[in-house]
Amino acid sequence: MSHVLKCHCGAVELAVTLSDGLNTARRCDCSFCRRRGAAAVSAPLDGIQIVKGADSLSLYQWGTGTAKHYFCKVCGIYTHHQRRSNPNEFGVNLGALEGVNPSEMDYIAWVDGVNHPSDQ
Repeated sequence: MSHVLKCHCGAVELAVTLSDGLNTARRCDCSFCRRRGAAAVSAPLDGIQIVKGADSLSLYQWGTGTAKHYFCKVCGIYTHHQRRSNPNEFGVNLGALEGVNPSEMDYIAWVDGVNHPSDQ
């Protein structure tokens, strides 16, 4: 099933095919995700297509440089990131998927990003 992801201002639009629907929803408590506050769902590397706004996407990396976090440089909304925990998949901003409201989900699990193996 394909989803449409849009940033707040509409400058960026992605077509997203998720790995297992909304079943992979999770939050991370690493220093970056904790501040960002967005829950993410999983998509394979070939599961994201930029429909519009490639020139409006900006990249943020730090630490090991493995994770690649993308956001709209116009409105600042996080769209997706290539994961450090699994560089073969993307995390996708659950709240930016059209027709999805994270507050309507029963439970969104937390993962321990503070104690990531790459930081040991």
